[in-house]
Amino acid sequence: MKNIAGIPENGKKRVVIIGGGFAGLKLAKSLKKSEFQIVLVDKNNYHQFQPLFYQVATAGLEPSAITFPLRKAFQNQQHIHFRIAALEKVDAENQAIQTDIGRLKYDYLVLAIGADTNYFGNQNIQRHATPMKSLGEAIHLRNTILTNFEKALNETDPEVIDSLLNFVIVGGGPTGTELAGALAEMKNYILPKDYPELDFSRMKIYLLEAASKVLNGYSEASSIKGKKYLEKLGVQVMTNTFVKDYDGKAVFLADGQTLATDTLIWAAGIKGNPVHGLGAAIIGRGGRLKVDAHNLVENHSNIFAIGDIALMTTEKYENGHPQVAQVAIQQAGLLAKNLKRQEKGQALKAFKYVDKGSLATVGRNLAVADLPFVSFQGFAAWVLWLFVHLMAILGVKNRLFVFINWAWSYLTYDQSLRLLINPRKESGKEEMENVT
Repeated sequence: MKNIAGIPENGKKRVVIIGGGFAGLKLAKSLKKSEFQIVLVDKNNYHQFQPLFYQVATAGLEPSAITFPLRKAFQNQQHIHFRIAALEKVDAENQAIQTDIGRLKYDYLVLAIGADTNYFGNQNIQRHATPMKSLGEAIHLRNTILTNFEKALNETDPEVIDSLLNFVIVGGGPTGTELAGALAEMKNYILPKDYPELDFSRMKIYLLEAASKVLNGYSEASSIKGKKYLEKLGVQVMTNTFVKDYDGKAVFLADGQTLATDTLIWAAGIKGNPVHGLGAAIIGRGGRLKVDAHNLVENHSNIFAIGDIALMTTEKYENGHPQVAQVAIQQAGLLAKNLKRQEKGQALKAFKYVDKGSLATVGRNLAVADLPFVSFQGFAAWVLWLFVHLMAILGVKNRLFVFINWAWSYLTYDQSLRLLINPRKESGKEEMENVT
């Protein structure tokens, strides 16, 4: 296989980073002023702000507001190179990676490739359910939601209409909870104005959770309050509920119940993206890569894994750290320092996660906050959620656009992004067909 072109051999140690998510981007930015040559590889040319995918899916934000061009992040950095490519295999013996655009040597390899939807081996659910782990999937979900209402307008069969109007969300974590709340607010404030011919009292939103409570990793008070908020908005919350199967028209539960729906949204779990070439021995729970306290992949001396893909077991986190942005960012920050220490022959520092708390919003003025020393819910938690997420978005322009969208939605009880954007091929070219 040919080598990736345009990346010079300049005598500097080369750090190859696979993945431009929270972990990979933080590491690359932390090494900007180092003596390393940095090569960042990602399948997309942009960073995605995953915590707000659900707002794209429910027409609250435009996709461009939560993305940031990776090349823009490293303008005028001559020793930092970026390539759009997919990792195919790691050749640890020869210190090289193989991608779909060529081969590249490394001195240090950092795997920050994140995680994808976990269907737990159910092929029918994987075939028919709708995930939300990428920007493209969020846009697809928005199209699905809006298309359902358009189809319902032209239906006369009550059972078909109900199936189109019903939404089943599996997974009562932050993603499922926030999505359920956003859908409920669309039903209560927006959709009846767009589709006055439809009877939205027939629209049902179900949130299914296998555990005994929603927001399972949160405090008891936040879990109880989160469920109360959802029910206040009209969401039917079903805990201790296991999904057995889904055929595209009906969800079959383990207790024998059946829920009719054209749309099953799967937010029930994630698994590490596969890495070929390193062997099965280093693959742990949830498809994550086993690492030591320095994020060094087991049985390797110069391959690291950070973020969602890394499985670091500690006394407090026996099943690995939570797969959230703060873990990824903190691991990346420490690894940048450790790489510099290693080059100087200094001892590496062990990673210790500092939990800054957890936030989740259910709807307007409704949120929960679990901070290290205090938990609170309601309007104050909602304001804190807004501020933290706004500040975490990359780019001043993006923050401004998100703030304007949020302010407009809050003041008008409306969203202006209910667009069906479907790709189509015409005359051999890919075009975008916009239907308002």
